Amino acid sequence: MPTTDLHHGTTRLDDAELHHVSAGDAGSPVLLVHGFPETWWTFHRLLPLLAGRHRVVAVDLRGFGDSSPADDEHTSARAADDLHRLVVELGLGAVHLVGQDVAGATVLRLATGHPADVRSLTAIEMGLPGFGLEALADVTHGGSWHIGALAAPGVPELLLPGRERAFLASWFGAMTAVPGAVTDDDLDELVRTYARPDAWRGASGLYRSLLSEGDELRARVSTQPLRVPVLAVGGGGGAFTEQTMRQVADDVTAVQLDGVGHHVALEAPGRLAEAMLTFLRGVEAWAAG
Repeated sequence: MPTTDLHHGTTRLDDAELHHVSAGDAGSPVLLVHGFPETWWTFHRLLPLLAGRHRVVAVDLRGFGDSSPADDEHTSARAADDLHRLVVELGLGAVHLVGQDVAGATVLRLATGHPADVRSLTAIEMGLPGFGLEALADVTHGGSWHIGALAAPGVPELLLPGRERAFLASWFGAMTAVPGAVTDDDLDELVRTYARPDAWRGASGLYRSLLSEGDELRARVSTQPLRVPVLAVGGGGGAFTEQTMRQVADDVTAVQLDGVGHHVALEAPGRLAEAMLTFLRGVEAWAAG
């Protein structure tokens, strides 16, 4: 893996601070947005692989990592507004936006609500409310318990403090397919921030949004289409990401990384970087005419 310096920074917004980590100082900007139970750290192996060609920024969403805690009213709409303000404050211009997992609604809102901020979208193991993601909350048909538990007021605070390592170790053990992809050091870093006071509120807000915003997002896409090129990257979820993105975008390139679980950036950073760099070169060649 290339040895590239990672630079930590904090950007002050009106009502919060967003922590972010950057690498590379040349080329078009790439903004990496994590899912759950993640932070910017999920991209720490990917950052150096992209930094030779791009200026790369991985952000801790509000309520995650070393960013400000979220409050009980946190939503994907607020998270998208945070990203817009971060793009402006850092002077990034139009970014190649990358979203993972439950960040789907947040990055869709940014790309459709602030189209000047986004030149392409890479969706990694990502679904969208209103386009099939809600089915993952239906435990009677194979859905996951964690969505309802995190969305229920007070439940994360009741169940998870003091059990962060056990929860995260169990999660990654079940949701990754590459042996040894998530190390003790990875768990140490994630536990460090998920053990903060109110550390689950960011995730709770995004999951509450997931269960309520489907109609709104369908209406949004009908009036504010997603017009940028999209790369849909599937791992353990198979073709789910591709199927989702083809419902909201016309220009979709799909890549399936076999033998990889849900946490693609941790499990197969080299293969993911190769797919992304190929896609981004194509996007920029097309834009250049």
